[in-house]
Amino acid sequence: MKIRGQKSDLLNSVNIVLKAVPTKTTMPILECLIIEANNYGIKLIANDMELGIETMVKGTIMEEGIVALNAKVFSEIVRRLPENEVYISVDENYTTEIICEKAKFAISGRSGDEFPSLQEVERENPLTLSQFTLKEVIRQTVFSISDNESNKIMTGELFDIKNNELRVISLDGHRISIRKIIMKEEYEERKVIIPGKTLNEISKILSGEVDSFVNIFFTDKHALFEFDDTLVVTRLIDGEYYRIDQMLSSDYETKVTINKKELLSCIERASLLIRENDKKPIIIRVSDNNFELNINTSLGSMKEDVDIVMEGKDIVIGFNPKFLMDALRVIDDETVDIYLINPKAPCFIRDKEQSYIYLILPVNINVGA
Repeated sequence: MKIRGQKSDLLNSVNIVLKAVPTKTTMPILECLIIEANNYGIKLIANDMELGIETMVKGTIMEEGIVALNAKVFSEIVRRLPENEVYISVDENYTTEIICEKAKFAISGRSGDEFPSLQEVERENPLTLSQFTLKEVIRQTVFSISDNESNKIMTGELFDIKNNELRVISLDGHRISIRKIIMKEEYEERKVIIPGKTLNEISKILSGEVDSFVNIFFTDKHALFEFDDTLVVTRLIDGEYYRIDQMLSSDYETKVTINKKELLSCIERASLLIRENDKKPIIIRVSDNNFELNINTSLGSMKEDVDIVMEGKDIVIGFNPKFLMDALRVIDDETVDIYLINPKAPCFIRDKEQSYIYLILPVNINVGA
């Protein structure tokens, strides 16, 4: 194999596929990435058996071929090459020569035949979203997946497709995040659970352009994301997702409308007094169009008032401040509506159209505190 291309193009493609190279594996071949040059072009492939990525590289093919190279070694070499044209040639023993200006490397490669190919997914009836929409939806939900592998369902996000509506849902046992997208056309009903790790990696690769699109194809076991010159194949999480609709009450005793930026800044200031691993809640008192935040920790205490418009009853309630901040940071509205029922019931942050809903469970507090 003999190919050449610009260092910047090669590095960009290497960075994309590295996201599917496992950090630990019992199969050394998975620590490799594949460079394949054929009549379709030059492509890089990586696969950790849960997530597989294939992307095209701009360049010229002088001789077709395929090689498996240690991904870490190859990526570090490419990263440190001068900004110029890179020549890569592979001999019959898979020794790979990489030349750029005066730099010349020779590294050991291996046959690409042992490398597991990406799962085949039929490309029919795609769900089509703009890259901007998918990137935003992931940003606005993925923070509330669980990192506890013992409950696999919670480590993924539910993509719930019904007619022209897509709902993306994540939860971790303390909170639920929901984003609803109205799409331009109707799709067949489908519910799939996509690993949060995959969605995190996809969001890093997406350009986020409004005019660039992502096609998503599904089988019973896999999903394929196709965008730009890249394919991402992921295994879906088996199982039935939680029935969250019964948790979504429209009842409330207190409604608070508040400036999002002011509230977020106030909670961030209060959080300065919380040590890592400290479970101290932030206590909120709502009364007479006033929203008082109070925190008391071993480092000190803080109290701050924020102006609000309120409907309904006075209430005192406690929350994990991180959960409130996580939700507020991904909401783009200037003001937010917070719906409260009682000190032991979850609060809801949602807009009128319910295009986003954030449910957060309260923390038990001594109301006299």
